[in-house]
Formats: sequence, C-alpha cells, structure tokens
Amino acid sequence: MLNPKQFAAFALMAVAATGSPAAAQLRVVATTPDLASLAREIGGSTVSATALAKPTEDPHFVDAKPSHIVTLNRADALIEGGAELELGWLPPLLENSRNAKISAGAPGRIVASQGIRMMEIPAAFDRSKGDVHAMGNPHFLIDPLNAKIIARQIASRFSQIDPKSAASYRANLARFNARLDLKVAEWQKQLAPYRGARIVTYHKDFVYFAPRFGLSIVESLEPKPGISPSPAHLASVIRKMKATNAHVILVQPFQNRRTAETVARQTGAAVLNVSQQPGARPNTGTYFDMMDNLVNTLAGALRTQ
Repeated sequence: MLNPKQFAAFALMAVAATGSPAAAQLRVVATTPDLASLAREIGGSTVSATALAKPTEDPHFVDAKPSHIVTLNRADALIEGGAELELGWLPPLLENSRNAKISAGAPGRIVASQGIRMMEIPAAFDRSKGDVHAMGNPHFLIDPLNAKIIARQIASRFSQIDPKSAASYRANLARFNARLDLKVAEWQKQLAPYRGARIVTYHKDFVYFAPRFGLSIVESLEPKPGISPSPAHLASVIRKMKATNAHVILVQPFQNRRTAETVARQTGAAVLNVSQQPGARPNTGTYFDMMDNLVNTLAGALRTQ
C-alpha cells in the first residue's frame, strides 16, 4: 500500500501523463454508481459518466486509488452525494486532481444533497452516537422522488457547462421524469398490500425509502451508525422483532450477512440481499433496474409472511 507521500507523487506523475485528451463527450465523474446512472439518463449520448465507487463498495469507505485522481483530473463535471457521505475519501483525491472545473463552487461541481429535504439531522453533533452526519442522513437517493430533484439539478448544471446541448438535456430530463412517475406508481402499487409492514435494516440506510412506501423500520442491527452489533444489542433487536412481528432484514453487499442470519434464525425472518447501487445485483445496471430489484425482492418476501 502506498503511503500518503508516495500516493501524491504517483498521482502527480499519472496526471502529467494524461496530457490533453480530445474532447468529444462531456466527461462526468460521479462518486457512486447511482449518481452515474442519473448522469447517463440526463446526459444521454452527449456525456460519458464514470463512477469512482464500485457498486458493492460502502460509499462511506471507498478505496481511494491514484487512478481516481487521473479520472478526476480529466473531468468536466463531478457529481457527489454530499452531506459528508464521501468525507473520508474524496477530499484528498480532489486536492491532488488539480482540476479547477470541479473545485468547490465551480459549475462543474454538483452536490446532490443540495435541494433535498434531509432527514435525521442531529440536534447536536456527537461522535459518541456513532458515524452520524451533521447535515443529515446521506442515503436519500433511495427515495425516487429525491432522484427527480437531483436529476433536475444535473440537467441544469450540464446545460450551464455545455450550453450547446441544453435542449437535449431538457428533453432527456422530461423523458426521465415521465418514466419515473410511471415507475413510482408501479412500485407503490406493488408494496401497497404491505403498508405498515415492519422491517429491520443492517445500517440506517433505508430511512428515506421506508416512509415513501409506507413501511416501518423497527430496528437496525448496528446499535449506532457505523458501530458493529454487540450481542446485547442483537438480543434487544430479536426481542423487538418478535414483539412487533417484523420478519424481513435488509442487508447490502458490504454488510455482514452472517450477523443478519444469526438474528433471522431466532426470529424466523428472511434476510434479503438488496442494494442501493445499480450493478450490485444481477441485471440492475440502471437506477430503474436497481429500484425494480429492490421493490420486487421486498414485495416477494412480504408476500410469503
């Protein structure tokens, strides 16, 4: 593993070696695959969108690489989640990328959390409460109506930095919104029979999804965000699941499924492999595919309860 000095030196050499590639498409870098998927929906063939994080990676703890610096150095736009989601890994990459087009406040720097009604904003910032975010819970894109807000911001910024294609971005945004409206109605119809169903999640990463679809999160396996479950906490979760008749546990790829299975054996719950990132599950290459997979998986499990 490279130490910080070696990392920076390698990055500088890599950036210098890239030269000035021919500009064909708008080069967009997103921190996560869900944001990259929205960029492709809005940009269409006019943009080339790349995600820094892998679909199966925890977006809080992405493995920063020198190649990421090169990618950022060549970007025309950067889309980040914001709300401190990438605080632990993105700032040093940006510092070494030396790209004014994506610096803070530049038109090419798009912060998805801007304009979102944030949930779980702590009244006081206290690390003893776990890995909390001072600006609120950053997992807002799992609510499809928030995706619409972010898509509008992306279209506006793309039009600003690439005005000759503004009409195309507006048309793509209209198509995206029309399709999303149809899909939201379809997803709500699928989950309507289970309104009020109680579910458990590993991390506090479905707090925007649950109220949108009428579900209730009764517990998380983590006692506090980012803190591994203790036996005492898991015993409390098991008691609460039995008391509230909760029979579903949602687990993302980078979370500890064995812990969820331990709880499931004592509660009769189903452990569901789901993801908030396109590409993490089979046949989920886009935001729409990912949401289809999530809703279908959840509805199927609740139907058998």
